[in-house]
Amino acid sequence: MANVAFIGLGTMGLAMARNIIEGGHRVVGYDMSGDAVADHVSNGGIAAKSSSEAADGAEFVITMLPNGEIVKSVLFDAAGVVETINSSSLVIDMSTIHPSDTDEIRNALSLKNISMIDAPVGRTSQHARTGNLLIMAGGDGADIEKARPVLQCMGDTVLDCGGPGTGSRMKIINNLMSTVLNVLSAEVLTLAETTGLDRNLAIDVMNGTTAGMGHLSTTYPAKVLKDDLSPDFMIDLAKKDLGIAIAMSEQLGVPLALAGEAMSVYSDAHADGRGTQDWTAIYAMLREKYSSLMAAAK
Repeated sequence: MANVAFIGLGTMGLAMARNIIEGGHRVVGYDMSGDAVADHVSNGGIAAKSSSEAADGAEFVITMLPNGEIVKSVLFDAAGVVETINSSSLVIDMSTIHPSDTDEIRNALSLKNISMIDAPVGRTSQHARTGNLLIMAGGDGADIEKARPVLQCMGDTVLDCGGPGTGSRMKIINNLMSTVLNVLSAEVLTLAETTGLDRNLAIDVMNGTTAGMGHLSTTYPAKVLKDDLSPDFMIDLAKKDLGIAIAMSEQLGVPLALAGEAMSVYSDAHADGRGTQDWTAIYAMLREKYSSLMAAAK
């Protein structure tokens, strides 16, 4: 049994803390909301009146908070975690925050000889309730392994993302994809209905093609990730089809915010002499364009 402090008992955090309790651990919880703390106690947890009280004697201090400034506050301000935490304890920040905040927090903790992993989560509040989150862990490998028994109470998938700060960065990359796809999905369904198509039928069609199945699991593994740019579907054909969709949306008065940006990228690929390459060559073009930045990141 581990002694765990859990700070941030919101919709996700409360469920995550409960799953740690059900995993056989002692969990002292703190939140600004008295109702949230009361719910934590009803789940079998212990209440704390401050972050410092929660962290006192804890082997693991978990933060699950709305933004980086609040994480810094509960860690470093008066009545914060650093007032009582033991240097052998491990801070696990599971919040979704800017990676620069993650780096700043880790550096500040290291000055006090306190180790940290960043371990934001993927999936939804339903998965938080069932303990089936995907956890993206960044930090020293030994620290991740030390935390794994506690992390596995909350998630069925715990990934070592490759070093300090990589969990935080992976979460933002993942959310970039999902949040932009959300807008595109909404725009496409709106246009489909405006043309008179049956929405459910349109969804069925797209779920049977790359549109719904996703490039990362279909076209990319088959082509560009194998360094094969021979065309299964040429960039110029994709550009032509995208142009038709944009023209149709303009005729119907349903503007597509993302389509114009995509057209500019396809136009760049055409101008770069890639028109007859596979449409996944967009990735090859961007990698080439930003190769120096990629090299610097390594």
